[in-house]
Amino acid sequence: MSSIYTERRARLAAQLGAGGIAIIPTAPERQRNRDSDYLYRHDSYFYYLTGFAEPGAWLVLTAEGEATLLCQPKDLEREIWDGYRLGPEAAVATLGVAAAHSVTELDARLPRLLENRGRVWFPFATHSGLAARVEGWLNQVRARVRYGALCPEQQGDLCLLLDEMRLVKDAHELAILRRAGAISAQAHVRAMQRSSRMLRAGEEVREYHLDAELLHAFREQGSQYPAYGSIVAAGANACVLHYRADKAPVRAGELVLIDAGCELDGYASDITRTFPADGRFTGPQRALYDLVLESQKAAIASIRAGARFNDPHDAAVAVLAQGMLDLGLLDRNQVGGLQDVIDKRAYFQFYMHRTGHWMGMDVHDCGSYVEPSEVGQVSERLDPLSGETIKNRPSRILRPGMVLTVEPGIYVRPAPGVPERFHDIGIRIEDDAVVTADGCELLTRGVPVEGDEIEALMRA
Repeated sequence: MSSIYTERRARLAAQLGAGGIAIIPTAPERQRNRDSDYLYRHDSYFYYLTGFAEPGAWLVLTAEGEATLLCQPKDLEREIWDGYRLGPEAAVATLGVAAAHSVTELDARLPRLLENRGRVWFPFATHSGLAARVEGWLNQVRARVRYGALCPEQQGDLCLLLDEMRLVKDAHELAILRRAGAISAQAHVRAMQRSSRMLRAGEEVREYHLDAELLHAFREQGSQYPAYGSIVAAGANACVLHYRADKAPVRAGELVLIDAGCELDGYASDITRTFPADGRFTGPQRALYDLVLESQKAAIASIRAGARFNDPHDAAVAVLAQGMLDLGLLDRNQVGGLQDVIDKRAYFQFYMHRTGHWMGMDVHDCGSYVEPSEVGQVSERLDPLSGETIKNRPSRILRPGMVLTVEPGIYVRPAPGVPERFHDIGIRIEDDAVVTADGCELLTRGVPVEGDEIEALMRA
């Protein structure tokens, strides 16, 4: 396993430039309240290069490919309380690094490691106080210039290099993402079935009952924790985009929107399904649901190597905008035809977010959404809603191994002119897609999306 991380470090080292050196800390432990910390989660950049999940660790990598790890020392007393530590002595063989030392030596060793290097790389704006700490080490190097020491004259944002590496997933990463998607899909299935089962039995159902089913399924199948705060939104709560699972009642005749995914071995999944609480759509619910599903199908059909990141969004918007006109959510006499709705962003009243984002180690994963080779091609447009001048740059060209979500939706809040039969209906359908040469692979279809299949599942 360490060979995966050794290869990644070698690829990064080759980009550091002559005399370059990189410093990558993991995440710190964070106090939740008195005598209690939040559940620890490593830094994604650090883990990507090491596979090491303990807190209090740093990686230093030179352009020559030499990796030095600084980690917590062995401490039998602390290990009684907090658990096993790998320790520096075992780290060299286990993690495949050239050298390992106690993190207590960090401030003493870093100035020496930085001495006579040409450029220092570290993640900008991701670790509070890191830039100041690096500057403190550099000041110690500068204090030795009379003895012939050279201080790095340049600093670089390591995220720029690592983001590009992380954007295209390798076979090891895709295998984990497939498993995470399967676990999350099964969790959604269980939550759907519990909702209809409890309502059929005449039991009171709350949003937290369904959230509990998700958490149980995640952990039962081996994932470490949710990839993000689960959204379990019943009825009108589904029109709140980042609603958090709470205690609102789940009622027959209403829809439930669940946006939830597990994290497995450092990688996320991200699924949204919307379903009738009691297992049967009403007419207006089904009309809107089928519209969102058709928009997702159009978006998925646009994903392939060589396409642009914005293509799925544009495809989804075209279907949603036409559907809003056809169903009477938008009045043609006021907003015009399809192209007018798109140009004026009249659909924004009911669909106000993008159709996807990168996904990987982080649920909203790193990586530029602008094509690097075309970043200088800039055009301007006036946003019809805000009046703000927007700078447009060509969106990213999709390549095999990139992973993105596909998540169109529609959210109907009561408003003048909006047909009452659609009031308080919120729908989102989201799947995770791996770009392939001639299309995409969906990782999360272990839970159905077709309306008839959802109803059949919930009757089971």
